[in-house]
Amino acid sequence: MSDRIWFVDDTPSKRFPLYNRGNIGEVFPVVVSPLTWTLYGGQAELGWRDAWKKFGVLRDRDFGTEPMGILGCFGGYGYLNASYIRVFAVRTPGLTVEDMDHQFFGESEAPPYAARPGDRDLLASLRVVRRILATLSTKALPALEEDKRRVAAWLHTLPAAGDAPDDSLLAALRSFKAEFRHLFGRHILMTFQTSVARGLLAQICEQKLRDPTLTNRLLGGIGEVESAAPSFAMWELSRLDAGTPEFDTRFPSFLAELGSRGPNEWEGSSETWGTQPELALAAIDCMRAADDGRSPRVHQDQLAREREAAMVLARSRLGAGARFQFDRALRSATLFSQARERSKTTVVRALHGARLVERELASRARDRGGPTDLADMWLVSEAELPGYVRAPAEFTSRLDERRQLRDRLAALVPPFVFEGTPPPPETWPRRDAPVETAKAGATLSGIPGCPDVARGRARVVTDPLDPRGLAPGDVLVAPITDPAWTPLFVAAEAVVVDVGAELSHAIIVARELGIPAVVSVTGATRSIPEGALLEVDGTAGEVRVLEA
Repeated sequence: MSDRIWFVDDTPSKRFPLYNRGNIGEVFPVVVSPLTWTLYGGQAELGWRDAWKKFGVLRDRDFGTEPMGILGCFGGYGYLNASYIRVFAVRTPGLTVEDMDHQFFGESEAPPYAARPGDRDLLASLRVVRRILATLSTKALPALEEDKRRVAAWLHTLPAAGDAPDDSLLAALRSFKAEFRHLFGRHILMTFQTSVARGLLAQICEQKLRDPTLTNRLLGGIGEVESAAPSFAMWELSRLDAGTPEFDTRFPSFLAELGSRGPNEWEGSSETWGTQPELALAAIDCMRAADDGRSPRVHQDQLAREREAAMVLARSRLGAGARFQFDRALRSATLFSQARERSKTTVVRALHGARLVERELASRARDRGGPTDLADMWLVSEAELPGYVRAPAEFTSRLDERRQLRDRLAALVPPFVFEGTPPPPETWPRRDAPVETAKAGATLSGIPGCPDVARGRARVVTDPLDPRGLAPGDVLVAPITDPAWTPLFVAAEAVVVDVGAELSHAIIVARELGIPAVVSVTGATRSIPEGALLEVDGTAGEVRVLEA
């Protein structure tokens, strides 16, 4: 008998049994669709393994015979294997398990690390040292531009949607799997090179400069962060009146360039700014009430000046040897922070090309008697897709059953951490269960995102299509934020997020936009009352309720 809850669930690793929702919750915040997971879940696993082998930290024998180990779908939700990531820390000189947990998972109830036979590997550690030295000496990453060209070439090969036979569209999706593995592997390699560079910089700031808050100031307003680009573009559009000839000319250009972005943008069934422009218009409308002084460009310039001053002061307090380390670490952390977001943007752009092919197939299935809602097609697996497109009526009962289960799982909060086997859904709390409301005087703790302190009224937003009148003077309180949410940051005084970690995209973009932010504030969207007066300390990682 299968222990699967969702029919595309994976089998938990026996050797590496600890799983965590941190970080991957930004990528897959809701129940992952069967079509997306069967098309790309296994390729993401392979790409991650490719990256770690290039980094030198793991070898084929570490993965054993388990088809999925680093990633997994359990109860319909995506998880990262925290045990594997802890082994990465153990084998990386200068990193600790605590450092890695903090960067990837934020605040969680994960059990302490327990050493296992084989976790330490001297040869792997030596290879990692070589990769770290290469990371710290890197000055440019031309491979990222090559990946952009590679994606543009692949998009150019896609068959014209209206004219292509079904088999050509299905073949295009199959051809993308190898591309996705390559692109995702690059993104993971950039992520872990960011991790070690940032980790070294943080150690210097904490141990030699005695200022653990300095790291975020040194990485604020660095420029060329592609996940922040939509906010800058939307700001310029918000300065134009909707319906004017200039707006009507520039908005389609915006969609052509950035239409791949949107909430839950890694999930093929989700709408993006390109497929549902109202999502982008809602964010632009939020910015309209803001005065010109809130321009993200103004914030970025201010952060750049503060970063430069902090860098000069830090260097003046270090001896020659430590200053050399500091310079290398800062340059590398800056370069790879930019690279990580650039590599993600490239993956998302390619995924959107695949999404448009999938939507064409879903539209054809609808015309042949399938469900009206195009998103229902993503309830089938890759293996079932050709049959569904050909004769969708044969899948009616199957889809009804899966839709009901998806909705039941979506109404529950999956465990943030589990070890061994995920607990049954009957034990998961409901999303609409009452919680204790934060009272005046309460202090909620999280992870510092972007330095500075701001006050404002809480605006709890759970759907970026409905920002609920978010305006200057408000604090955006959100469950989780991928880069598609971040244009809403511009309209807010500060940002508070339920989950997240030091490597979360919310933090990276908040730093770039200069918006005080605290992430990993567990249950913030449910415990903070709408309209409560908050003080958000993005330096200390605290949210104080001044009035409830």
